Amino acid sequence: MGPDQLVFLWLIISCVTLFVTIFGIRYLHNKENIAMIEKGMDPKLKALRPRPAPFRNLKWGLLSVGAGLGLFLAYILDNSLLYRIGHTIHAGGYDDYNGANVIIYFAMIAIGGGTGLIYSYRIEKRELLDKPE
Repeated sequence: MGPDQLVFLWLIISCVTLFVTIFGIRYLHNKENIAMIEKGMDPKLKALRPRPAPFRNLKWGLLSVGAGLGLFLAYILDNSLLYRIGHTIHAGGYDDYNGANVIIYFAMIAIGGGTGLIYSYRIEKRELLDKPE
């Protein structure tokens, strides 16, 4: 199979995938509308009145702060504790970064972001349980 045939195969697969995606979205939207009508709800009111999400900004803020702190902590680790692993020091005193500590950056961003989301969950849970009904 040559490159020109692979282009046509890719084009066919991408067109079919796009069609199936659009068809699936419309099908599920229609099923949702039918279910709302069967329950006596008006499907047009759903689009006019979005659900409130009071803690959305808190969640995104804590996720960003956690990821930023994780990135900063990874930088500190890379340039202090793990400096000899990620850097090669030559005789002339010049430093060459060999990329051995790259995974630490991704891991610390994920750990910091996850910690921010857990903290956000705890704040939301505390606020919802303390709220009188």
